[in-house]
Formats: sequence, structure tokens, C-alpha cells
Amino acid sequence: MNENMLQLFPKNWTFCLLILCVMNLSAQDHSPTLFLIGDSTMADKKDPDKNPEHGWGQMLPELMTAGIKIDNHAVNGRSSKSFISEGKWEAVKRKLLPGDIVWIQFGHNDEKIKDSTRFTNPFTQYWHNLEKYVRETREKGATPILSSSIVRRNFNEEGVLVDTHGEYPLVTRLVADKMDVTFIDLQWITEKLEIQYGPERSKLLHLHLEPGDDPYEPEGRHDDTHLSELGARLVASLALQELGKQESALEKYILPEVISTEILKN
Repeated sequence: MNENMLQLFPKNWTFCLLILCVMNLSAQDHSPTLFLIGDSTMADKKDPDKNPEHGWGQMLPELMTAGIKIDNHAVNGRSSKSFISEGKWEAVKRKLLPGDIVWIQFGHNDEKIKDSTRFTNPFTQYWHNLEKYVRETREKGATPILSSSIVRRNFNEEGVLVDTHGEYPLVTRLVADKMDVTFIDLQWITEKLEIQYGPERSKLLHLHLEPGDDPYEPEGRHDDTHLSELGARLVASLALQELGKQESALEKYILPEVISTEILKN
């Protein structure tokens, strides 16, 4: 563009063009952020160096490369309903940029039928909440991922692992199918893991502590829902392996040793 042509434009147009160029370069340089929204089984825990409880989402930074940021917004005790009503979803939406990913895992607390602030009917409110998360994630140019809940360690006297989640995992699968969303079946993955470890050894995946075993839990704790550090790391690794299979563009952000490690027996 010669000097005569430049004179046809107001001076502030040159500044605007410069801003647009900078914004374009920034968009090209944007490293994706993986946002996690869900409940306590996914959440970061306080005092991670001392606390025996870990969420599987808490383990992702050590299993993924520095090329992707992890922003874990999962919170203890939240359902698909309360995560919205408390404004936590709006806080995530404000941060979303094109190219980001939102990994969604609810269900555990949607089952709380005696708590009106959290309970959702699986085929109505839970279904529509998941649709809302998916739709609004896409409106921001980000990619949604849906997961079913991890299983509880719930073996009966015959050593059979008994389901506790009812219809919620099915609804998650149906919404994913309807809206063409990547679906990570954590219920199936963790069911296989629990069964592989068996009724007794699977206690290692959770929090089975006697009084005096751990200074963080001086009175002991027997918890078959939440995960130990071992359990969280294994669940996170299995979740990433499945993610890499389904989302080839994201596999480059998963450490090679995570992809190649055989955790579950055939």
C-alpha cells in the first residue's frame, strides 16, 4: 500500500489494523486448556502432599505434557444441577476460548434423592443439564467430552461388583450419542479395574485406613467412593488412554508412557 493510499484511511485505522494482527497472532499461539467440571471423584484435594484422598482429575498434570493447561473446576459434592445453580458453570464459561476442551463428569450427587439442591431426575433435568453443558461449550468454540461416573467399590458377598449409579450413566451415553460428543465410559473402565483388583485388593484403590494408619485421618476412614493416590492415578491413566483413542488430536498431549502402559488385563 503506497503513501497516497494510506492517506485515504484515518490514522486510527492503522492502530486498529495493528490490534487485529496482534489478536490474530495471539489466537494462533493459544495453547488449549482442558477444563474439568464434575464432583469429588474428579476434584483437586487440599493438602495434596498429606491428604490420602485424590481426585482422578488431580493427577492429569503429571500425566500430560506442558503443551496443554489443566484447569480443574470439579468440586466436592456437586451435581449437574448445583454446579449450575451455584454459578460455577458461568465461571468456567467466562474463561473458555476457541480450541479449549471441557471434560464433564456428573452423576454421583445427582442421585441424592433426599437433597433438593442436588437431585436430578436422570431422564429429565440431568439429561437437559448435560445438553446445556455441551451446547454452551460449543457456543464458545470449545470441545465437550462427556464421561460416566466412576464406580463405587461395592462387592456383594459372592464377590460380584454391584452397580450403584442406576440410569445416570446410560443417560450420559445417550446424550453423547444424540449430540455427537466424545464419550469416555469411566463406569466400564473402572468396573474392569475394580474387578481386576478383586474384593480385597481393590481397597488399595480407595480409602481404607485404620486408626493410626495415616496422620491425616487419625480416626481411620473406610470410603469406597473416593480414591487413594494409587486409584486416582490408575483411573486418570485409563481415562487418558481412552481419550487418546477417541480424540487423536489430543493424544499428543498425553505422555507416551501413559499411552503405552498396560493397566488392564485383556
